[in-house]
Amino acid sequence: MTLSLIVLAAITAQRLGELILAADNSRRLKAQGAYEVGARHYPLMIVLHGAWLASLWAFGWSRTVSLPWLGVFVVLQALRIWVIASLGRRWTTRIIILPDADRVTRGPYRFFPHPNYAVVVGEIAVLPLAFGLPIIAAVFSILNVGVLWIRVRTENRALRSLNNAAISAIEGT
Repeated sequence: MTLSLIVLAAITAQRLGELILAADNSRRLKAQGAYEVGARHYPLMIVLHGAWLASLWAFGWSRTVSLPWLGVFVVLQALRIWVIASLGRRWTTRIIILPDADRVTRGPYRFFPHPNYAVVVGEIAVLPLAFGLPIIAAVFSILNVGVLWIRVRTENRALRSLNNAAISAIEGT
């Protein structure tokens, strides 16, 4: 088996495993009284990420893998693991709001509010570059910016509404 096939198989298995973990966490959170926001754009994310992965399989399976770019991708995977571990059972691919829970401020969330999205931006650009596919990197990076523009705005709005509700409850208004 070539390195390109090993990398593609590994990233595919990782993403499928993450979808299973995310679904389990989403179910658990909803059983605790959480609710989802932004569900309308979620299918767009699935299509984008699925098409990205399919394009890598279609055009990258027989290509030589650039070890420096693969190294950058491995670093991004370590950051991904840090993000998921920091959120623990609250990590999901959806925007799930648990009303009475404190906002996560450990791990990479100490430094900025959306580290997972920063990792995804890097992954979508870097893995195609590891396969020598700069057009795929550019096209999916541009598409991802559009999806993340919707997603981050939606998530921030939901988080602000929680903060406002907490402030109102404290002030008794």
